[in-house]
Amino acid sequence: MDRKGIPKDLHSYTIYLNVLSKSGKPWKALKLYREMKSKRLDLDVVVYNSVIQAAGFAEGADRAVRVFREMIDCGCRPNVVSFNTVIKMMCREGRLKEGYGFLYRMKKEGIEPNVISYHSFFQYSVRPKEILCLFERMLESGVRPRMDTYVMLMRKFGRWGFLRPVFMIWNKMEENGESPDVFAYNAMINALLQKGMVELARKYDQEMLAKGISPKPRKELRTDCLGVEEHDDDENAFSGVL
Repeated sequence: MDRKGIPKDLHSYTIYLNVLSKSGKPWKALKLYREMKSKRLDLDVVVYNSVIQAAGFAEGADRAVRVFREMIDCGCRPNVVSFNTVIKMMCREGRLKEGYGFLYRMKKEGIEPNVISYHSFFQYSVRPKEILCLFERMLESGVRPRMDTYVMLMRKFGRWGFLRPVFMIWNKMEENGESPDVFAYNAMINALLQKGMVELARKYDQEMLAKGISPKPRKELRTDCLGVEEHDDDENAFSGVL
């Protein structure tokens, strides 16, 4: 860039575009994109991925898809980030069915989805069984969840009051050799306290402490359990779960 901050070459344009796209100024990123096209610069997939994101935030998913198609028409092959960005924009608008279409298209074109490909569906879906089925499909396809994947799902099911999926996800985490972090423990404890299972919540709280993880201060766990219905061995502990 020159002293006025005006890009002079493709590399400078790319850096500036990425900054605008991620700094809450997507409309400026789109303006810069139009300028780059007018100069007939040879845009690559990195540039297009930033523009797809900016277009989605500035003007919605349909605009992001148009940029995605422009990229292909210009002979630039999309990568997993390109697809993930379009999927995210679709899911943000509640258009999960169309998002699934792009997930299918990605696989059809030989691009393997990664964990981020599934995160948008997990984040924006409001159908518990659909989320669980997709989680199983993700595991079966060989995509390994990250810790924030487990935490996201546990928090979501916990807020909905569905304990069985919370325990299922926790067990999957342990089966995959992952050691729960403070966020995973807090998600589990929050879900248990919401259902009134104070003693079991205290067990996880103490387990955190034994591992050297600082527990979150909770007034519910500093009091005794007098008057609190315990569910450890009660089949009704899972009332309201899937």
